Parts: sequence; C-alpha cells; structure tokens
Amino acid sequence: MRVAIVGAGPAGAALAFMLARRGIAVTLVERQSDFAREFRGEGLMPGGVEALAQMGLGADLESLPQARIEALDVYLNRRHRLHIDASALPPETPLPRFVSQPALLEMLVAQAGKYAGFELLRGASVRDLMHGAGRVTGLRVDGAGRTRELPADFVIGCDGRASLVRKRANLERPREAQGFDVVWCKLPLPPFMRGRLRGCVGRGHLAIVFEAPDGLLQLGWAIDKGTYGDIRRAGIEHWIEELAATVPDDLAGWIRGHAREVSQPFVLDVVCDHLDVWSAPGVLLLGDAAHPMSPVGAQGINIALRDAVVAANHLGPALLRGDTPDELDREARRISEERLPEVKEIQALQRGAPAVLFQRTLGARLLMGIVVPFALRTGLARLAVARVFPRFARGTRAVRLEF
Repeated sequence: MRVAIVGAGPAGAALAFMLARRGIAVTLVERQSDFAREFRGEGLMPGGVEALAQMGLGADLESLPQARIEALDVYLNRRHRLHIDASALPPETPLPRFVSQPALLEMLVAQAGKYAGFELLRGASVRDLMHGAGRVTGLRVDGAGRTRELPADFVIGCDGRASLVRKRANLERPREAQGFDVVWCKLPLPPFMRGRLRGCVGRGHLAIVFEAPDGLLQLGWAIDKGTYGDIRRAGIEHWIEELAATVPDDLAGWIRGHAREVSQPFVLDVVCDHLDVWSAPGVLLLGDAAHPMSPVGAQGINIALRDAVVAANHLGPALLRGDTPDELDREARRISEERLPEVKEIQALQRGAPAVLFQRTLGARLLMGIVVPFALRTGLARLAVARVFPRFARGTRAVRLEF
C-alpha cells in the first residue's frame, strides 16, 4: 500500500520516516525546493525530544545545531521578578532547547531516504485531491513544469495552518482569531544572553528573547493584533524604541546599539484553535493542518512530533496488514480521538496569559497591576510555573511509539 504525505514539516517528515522504515511505500510532497528558509518556531520541549528518541533518532538530534537554555528569567515592567535555573529543575522537566528546524527536517528526510519505498518530491505543489468511490484516492501535483497524478491508498495532510488538503477535503471551518500578533526578528547575540531565555511583560506587550540555534538573538514581540502596521509606519527608530521599552535596560541598550543589524521583521498572525474532526474518507490531517498552535510555550514542533507517533501507531499496522479503506478510515478517526484531548488542554494553557495581557477590562488590569506582581514577589508565581510547566514540557498524555 502507498501513502502520500503533503508537507515535509516535523509531522510529515517524522511520519514518513517511521512508515518507510517498516517497509511502507511513502511519497512525501514538499512545496519548497529546500528547507533553507527562516522558521519561526524552533523550540523543542522534552516531549518532542522524547518522541525523536523513541524513533531511534536521539543521537542524530544531538548532532544538530541547537541552543540549550540554562536559565529562565521573567521581567515585569522591566524589573527582574523571577529566575529559574535549569540545574534546579527536576531531571524529568528540563528547560527547552532551540533546534535548527531546517537541519532537523533534512535529518528526518535523510533517514527516511535510507529506505527503498521512500520518495521525496521537492518543489512540488499539490493542485488538488483525487477522488473515487466517495473517498480521497491520491493527489494532483504540480512540479518540474508538469502536473502528475499520484495515486495513494491514504493521504495525510501535514501542510500547516494554510493547509490545502484541509480545504480540498472540506474540513475547513472559521478560525478563532487571537487578540495579538507576534513580530519575529533577530540581531547579534549579546554575551549576557548566551544560554538564557527572558520573558518580558509590561506596557501591553510581551517579549520573548533567547539564543537561537544559529548563534543570533531571537526576539518574539507580542503586540495587539493589527497594530504593527501603525508601529512600522512611524519608522524604524520608533519601532526599535517601542521594542526596547518592553525589555530591561541591558537588553534595551543592546537593541538600540544594534538597530541597523536587526533582521527583516516577520509578523505572525497568531491562530490557536483546532478541528474537532481531522479526517474524511481516505485523508487525515496532522500538526498545524488540524490544530494551529500558538507560539506560547513552544509547542508547535512537539505536538506535531507526538501526532506523528500516534499516527504511526494506528495507521502503520493497518497499512502493513493491507486493511480495507473503511478500516483505514476507522484508524484515522482513532488518531484524532487520542490526540484531541492533549491539543485542547495545551491550547487552553496557551490562551491564558495573552488573554490577560491584551484585554483592556478592569479585571485584567487588576490582575496585571496587583495580582501578578504579588505572585512574583511572594513566590506564588514559581509554584504556578512548577505546576504548569511540566504540562508544556512533556504534554498532558502519555505518548509511546509502538510501531
């Protein structure tokens, strides 16, 4: 039996590897000709590290370009309020690492390429789904100046938040817009930020600052949705000042001093929602195609890898057995039933802090002006982090590779 996977992101590439390794014919279709492009989410939590280790790729992961976070600091209105050192955390909940996603994806497809049944189509765009007997039966793909038909016993859409597979399979639904956008940019890394991650809250903004895998400083600046255009039109000097006013003095001075070296900012329209139904006859969605994740808590790669593990557990044996189309569809439904509870729980956590930060209600102002400072000052915030962080770190459900 042959599987067609659309999108060589973490979910698609990992699933292709796991299926190909067991002798299942897999065609992986990737719109880009290579992975050498800017990725916004490169945070890898312990749950994602564990998933790769279960695939037998732990040593390969360690060889990739990455930055390990050794300490987390939280600032409120530019004042230092919380420090968490990696050495003080339990071994089972280490701080995240940031791994080069292009390198990770190249590693996954290289591993899959060791198996005869694996085919990677780079620079190929899906034009449409093929249908027959009331189900999806393959893909129509544009590439190398021609359109080709790619028959498949099952199609898996891992093609991200703008998924064409989702649209063509009539699984689309209106999105839940979040109240903020994130501006991503990079600049040279200051020595005092090596191995550190800072969260800076205040003035209606949230900035996340950390060492990136390429040795630069990565900044994620959360702002009210739709306001970046006004900030940008005021000029680069104004934009830099707005960003610098969100962070403590040492970082603010570094940003101002390296203003001409700031990379071209990219604005991410934040979406955090999920489909309740991930499949239709002959097709399944995984990763952001089924449940676009907020950048809060660095969950995108981790949830995608965990999706891939569960998909391999259910679809892999069915494909090896040569199950009927109806049986394959049943396994696809089981995948979403197993994964949806964790996705819902993580997304509920992701929505919490931004909902407080960007609301203009009296209750939100009281929380930010009184409750949050009190919690940070008295140690209650540390207890809250200790309670919530393991859910971000390792997920809310056990995920084990059994295929």
